[in-house]
Amino acid sequence: MDSHPLVSIVTPSYNQAAYLETTMQSVLGQDYPHVEYLVADGGSTDGSAEIIQRYSSRLAWWVSEKDQGQADGANRGFKRAQGEIVGWLNSDDVYRPGAIAGAVAAFQANPQAGLVFSDVDSLDGAGKLINIMRFGPRTLEDLMAFKIISQPGVFMRRSLLEQVGYLDSSYHLLLDHHLWLRMALHAPLAYVSGMRWSAARFHAAAKNVAQAGTFGSEAYRLAKWMNSAPEYQTLMARNRKKVWAGAHRLNAFYLLDGGQPGAALKSYWKGFWCQPAAVLPDWYRIIYALLSPLGLTGIRRAFLRLRAARMQQKED
Repeated sequence: MDSHPLVSIVTPSYNQAAYLETTMQSVLGQDYPHVEYLVADGGSTDGSAEIIQRYSSRLAWWVSEKDQGQADGANRGFKRAQGEIVGWLNSDDVYRPGAIAGAVAAFQANPQAGLVFSDVDSLDGAGKLINIMRFGPRTLEDLMAFKIISQPGVFMRRSLLEQVGYLDSSYHLLLDHHLWLRMALHAPLAYVSGMRWSAARFHAAAKNVAQAGTFGSEAYRLAKWMNSAPEYQTLMARNRKKVWAGAHRLNAFYLLDGGQPGAALKSYWKGFWCQPAAVLPDWYRIIYALLSPLGLTGIRRAFLRLRAARMQQKED
């Protein structure tokens, strides 16, 4: 690999004017010397196109026209990317300083890796740190069991992205996880510990909040797909219970975040029935789900406030 390979960053966007400029500045302000930036706006009506236009002289390509959704918008950018390495940053997330240089260094240290990833900060709508998503190393079997990684913290080899055929536009929520699963069939993933290259924003309009209760349907669809796809058959034969337990756990996680504690408990029970060890790490969320019908949600609010305060103190 060249010591300074070209890195392509793609931002798909739709009606995110409140955050888009901050996102773009986090890319354009990187200290890495060889970056091309591509922005695919889906025909926003909130002034996003005007924001992009202000930075157009610093962009390799951009468009503002109707598309078929996030996957289609991202794929439009991916197919135009020329970089050896590709990053995907949604229009309400941000890169931390040094993110791109750190990803390039990670690829140079892991020449067999198809993608590299770090831990990721969680921000609220105002940009305050509320959590740190810590992941650890991941294998294909981990991904099959729905041990996720956070998309803004991922950088990919373009050759592998092209090999697996980009994003599947029929997925709308777990489209990134579907892509990682296909990539991990062909090359290992490299986790870079102690780094947080990006921050994901959690706000009312974000799909991880607004559509929290529907993530499970795509998790179950992915599990069924892996069960029928020939390339996963050997791994599914020895991991089937773990895969389905992971799908139930993911469904429960988002149902609880979507304000459906009863449905979340049912899904947790299904996961526990498949494989208890896959569900037990969420014991504290299970307790919260049990307490929620008793009107004790103030406990969770207090916990979230305390966690946010502790995160902010660590950053300061």
